[in-house]
Amino acid sequence: MELTDLLSPDSVICNLRAASKKLVLQDLARRAAVVTGLSERAIFDTLLEREKLGSTAVGHGIAIPHGKLAELDRLYGLVAKLEHPIDFDSADDQPVDLVFLLLAPEAAGADHLKALAKVSRLLRDEGMCDLLRHAKTSSALYELVTEPQSAAPS
Repeated sequence: MELTDLLSPDSVICNLRAASKKLVLQDLARRAAVVTGLSERAIFDTLLEREKLGSTAVGHGIAIPHGKLAELDRLYGLVAKLEHPIDFDSADDQPVDLVFLLLAPEAAGADHLKALAKVSRLLRDEGMCDLLRHAKTSSALYELVTEPQSAAPS
């Protein structure tokens, strides 16, 4: 699975303006509704339910909110670089400025975990995160996220 299987140029947002975690999730749910054809409310509720289990902020300014929806036919991803970092209840208390949203069908099982692992590997690369943080346009973000990654360990 490649990130190009999850993302389209329309699902990458540069300089997203939001003042809180809830507003980021609402905006991403709205955009995901357009991409997936599902209800914005259903997506938002799914993301909130997941956040109640524990923050999806993974540290170092990165969050990977995710959830499963029965109505989906495949995995979908959205990437956002926030205009200003926000509190996302991260374990390292660092504000978040890079968000990768992942939505999966209920029956995705291993595919969902593989996609989470792929996104996590990409965002563990400090050099990649620096490039993402300095991207000026959504198309530049899309190119960075979808370019083939080296197989060498980072």
